[in-house]
Amino acid sequence: MIDSAACRGAADTPILLDIVGPVAHLVLNRPERSNAIGLATARHFARAIAEIERSPHVEVILLRAEGANFCVGGDVGEMAAASDTGAFIAELADEMHRALTRLAALAIPVVAAVQGAAAGAGLGLVLAADLVICTESARFRTAYSGVGLSPDCGVSYWLPRTVGTGRALQMLLSNKMIDANTAWEWGMVSSIVPPSELEDQAMLVAASLAAASSSALGEARRLVRSVADRTLGEQLDDEALTIARLAGGAEARGRIASFVGERRAAR
Repeated sequence: MIDSAACRGAADTPILLDIVGPVAHLVLNRPERSNAIGLATARHFARAIAEIERSPHVEVILLRAEGANFCVGGDVGEMAAASDTGAFIAELADEMHRALTRLAALAIPVVAAVQGAAAGAGLGLVLAADLVICTESARFRTAYSGVGLSPDCGVSYWLPRTVGTGRALQMLLSNKMIDANTAWEWGMVSSIVPPSELEDQAMLVAASLAAASSSALGEARRLVRSVADRTLGEQLDDEALTIARLAGGAEARGRIASFVGERRAAR
């Protein structure tokens, strides 16, 4: 486990990870840069995901950000300063993409708490979460066309699957900003809360998931996140293997027995 206290004392640590019981708190920590993702951030993010993979007791990931904005995307300043911008962005994208691929494969639900702007790669992080709680002032933008770039961090993959192809193209081609209410109507966020309640509400959601049947929820999440890469037959095979494995475990056996007992008692 990464020592949260040590991380919070280091101003140059762009990603913090604190595992408290079953909840992994994954925090974007560049508030002075609106949590823009540079190469150091991407590398720390990848290391944090690897740490979560190695932590057998993590049942929920809570992704949040310090400062006024969730994440404004890639660090354009670092891009401009690079001697070879194309090579720099290729390395940055590769680092983030490998980490996001590993995150998508985890049988662990991801809850995101979003305030302010979530743009570009920041929107990709939002889309990588399964439940998204945002503030009333949250806003979402693809942002890529504004700097002459195409989508990365899974935006072209997850955005049309979340809001539909037409709305995804509307966001990508117009660079239109989406407010919190529209994001909720389009299914991008799960709930909208006042800014003062964001962290508490996100923690409540994470705690409720951790208190539920964690294995079942995690595997449901993994199955949904993997479906787009498979045929129906491949997905059905995975479903059959997964449900059988869960059914053989103590948690499912106990819940099934309790359910049957309650039904019999109600007769």
